[in-house]
Amino acid sequence: MSSALPADAPVAGASIPDYAQFYAEFSADSIAAELSGNLQSGINACVECCDRHATPGRIALLWEGKDGRSASYTFAQLKELSGRFANFLKQQGVQPGDRVAGLLPRTPELLVAILGTWRAGAVYQPLFTAFGSKSIEYRVAASEAKLIVTDADNRHKLEEVLDCPPIMTVAAAPPAGDFGFWPELEQQPSEFAPVMRKADDAFIMLFTSGTTGPAKGVAVPLRAMLAFYVYTRYAMDVRPQDAFWNIADPGWAYGLYYCVTGPMLMGHAITFYEGSFTVESTYRIIDKYKITNLAGSPTAYRLLIAGGAEAAGPVKGQLRAVSSAGEPLNPEVNRWFRQHLDCLINDHYGQTETGMVLCNHHGLRHEVHMGSAGLAMPGYRLAVLDDDRNELGVGQPGVLAVDVRNSPVFWFQGYWRQDAVDDDYYITGDTVETNQDGSISFIGRGDDIITSSGYRIGPFDVESALLEHAAVMEAAVVGKPDPDRTELVKAFVVLSTGYQASAELVAELQQYVKHRLAAHSYPREIEFLTELPKTPSGKLQRFILRNQEIAKAKI
Repeated sequence: MSSALPADAPVAGASIPDYAQFYAEFSADSIAAELSGNLQSGINACVECCDRHATPGRIALLWEGKDGRSASYTFAQLKELSGRFANFLKQQGVQPGDRVAGLLPRTPELLVAILGTWRAGAVYQPLFTAFGSKSIEYRVAASEAKLIVTDADNRHKLEEVLDCPPIMTVAAAPPAGDFGFWPELEQQPSEFAPVMRKADDAFIMLFTSGTTGPAKGVAVPLRAMLAFYVYTRYAMDVRPQDAFWNIADPGWAYGLYYCVTGPMLMGHAITFYEGSFTVESTYRIIDKYKITNLAGSPTAYRLLIAGGAEAAGPVKGQLRAVSSAGEPLNPEVNRWFRQHLDCLINDHYGQTETGMVLCNHHGLRHEVHMGSAGLAMPGYRLAVLDDDRNELGVGQPGVLAVDVRNSPVFWFQGYWRQDAVDDDYYITGDTVETNQDGSISFIGRGDDIITSSGYRIGPFDVESALLEHAAVMEAAVVGKPDPDRTELVKAFVVLSTGYQASAELVAELQQYVKHRLAAHSYPREIEFLTELPKTPSGKLQRFILRNQEIAKAKI
């Protein structure tokens, strides 16, 4: 099997396939045929994402460290290093199906650990580097991880982890009792026959962000690679000529699925930047590596907007495709990117449990409506349901669901150590509505919807309107309990530089939203904050603000 992209992959200047036709003719078998292994008889994720692309000189990773150092790694180099890591795991008694956790920043060692774990037939479990010891302890205990790979900067967090598994540390002088990453690899042979696994065997173990309760484990099976491939190729539209960078952290689903797995599955080089996300560093990396295809979150893009048009100037016109995921994309962000970077951001929706399922596809031709999350990704059928699981029509708000019976690349089977899901629909819990053209617009999480004087108000629309105002850097909108209206709309606002909180500004923002949306939708209360509560991956936690207002109402 060739390691190159298929001959019909989109290339510069080529016609883009029509979405409707491609969706109707989609075949999961045709995607599976692109793999070198077989999902039924035997497959290995390291082979699919590394070995089969290991032709002489083919670059797999472009890395830049936080100290300014940089390096590139070929697929052939990573194949050798993954073999050494797999031999180490075998020496330590790690068996196929066992979990290996990585508490690492975006470094070459992270990629070696991921690929080596897969090569051994084991399951890679990311630990976000912003986690404290309690979050780490919960996850490694729940997954029964056999090893944690970390670095010197994060090693201290493991001192407080009860029943901590063995530790391998990337450091010049690893602590006593730890395995040293590079010294151990140097002692191992580079040859290691990949362990073949089956379609339903896990290769990734993730935990949900825990915004609505304790984090739940999600074991991602090997057949999910089909869905990752479709998203990378047709939604993000990663092309052979692209310089690709997904700025999402591989400690979470969007980064691990689509910064690492999807692009490498296609034999495409990925970019790791170890340093902190700033306006300066992001534009510098885009310019230095001539990035043409970028993926990230609206939170990151709003910070770029804060840098102003002057900062964006040097890379204007360079970005061909920009993808957004993690939270709804505010129309104002898209307008700014069109004006100052000469590119379109396409909004995409997904969950840890599903991967991306609802997209404005860069690589398929269809009309993109501002404010719409797009159309079902090929291989998925989506539905909007009422409380009785009846499918709803155009313009009727309901919960977004995946029709499991008619979604051949859907892979989620249930949470770790819980009963398997056996249902016709997977319920996302998020409220949406279908538009006339079949696209779907996001309204809000089911528990975020505000009911005020009989109106159902989605916080996203109010937040989007607020963000259009120059004074507003970030905004979060929740329903505050109210005896007359059931709830009233309350906004929490982080101001842009140069603006001061005042009663006059409150009135100005209220009138602005009333004008942009409707009289019943404007925030009757506005509170100014220095920052909004977010998960470590940058997702807004409206429930914290909402719960605060509920608690105040009970006093």
